[in-house]
Amino acid sequence: MDPHPILSDWSSPVTTTLLTAAARAVGLSKVYGEGDTRVTALDQVSVEFVRGQFTAIMGPSGSGKSTLMHCMAGLDSVTAGSATIGDTELGGLKDKQLTKLRRDQIGFVFQSFNLLPTLSALENITLPMDIAGRKPDHAWLDQVVATVGLADRLGHRPSQLSGGQQQRVACARALASRPAIIFADEPTGNLDSRSGAEILGFLRNSVRELGQTVVMVTHDPVAASYADRVVFLADGRIVDEMYGPTADSVLDRMRRFDAKGRTS
Repeated sequence: MDPHPILSDWSSPVTTTLLTAAARAVGLSKVYGEGDTRVTALDQVSVEFVRGQFTAIMGPSGSGKSTLMHCMAGLDSVTAGSATIGDTELGGLKDKQLTKLRRDQIGFVFQSFNLLPTLSALENITLPMDIAGRKPDHAWLDQVVATVGLADRLGHRPSQLSGGQQQRVACARALASRPAIIFADEPTGNLDSRSGAEILGFLRNSVRELGQTVVMVTHDPVAASYADRVVFLADGRIVDEMYGPTADSVLDRMRRFDAKGRTS
């Protein structure tokens, strides 16, 4: 039985190869420190994240999952290689250009909700656009609000919302500007299993119904099973990928890391 019966519209490697990349890393390396304290967090990683696809990034602790996401999103610089959003190579941008690209082209969902307590849900959703002096596309905003199930909560402040509802607001905020790609870092980490499943369903639906591109870092095989594709990292390198994942198949792959070592 399909573990997510309403979310069974999986992509396949056959269909996605015909699509373009929303983001791409080529030979990307990230090194921290020097000499005895030198740590290679990413070691010549090359990967593409296809438009309209939900990708999960998994791996053992310290494998470079969050570092890869931060470099791809322009939150951290790269030591070598390149990170590209659409046709824009991040390494060639000045600080103001990079800030504008993150604001206009990238959506973020983090483990902590990062909502302003004095603003309503709707005001939190539109805040990035308000700061940029842009008016929201109301038809798109209505569609986003409907997708994440917030229509009756827009006037509530964060303190009046549950953790799951606050993360829905954060998801809607990430979607509202219609970014080229959304990066989600452990988005269900602070939620109970039911609320977490709702958030994963919303991210899945944003891909299926809104054509969004989502890249999610997670340690949870159940969360990864909502994705079209899982990319596995170990010791700063991509060592495997999987299409149409199930929680069991992902868990089995992760267990092999423990049984045979990280580079198996």
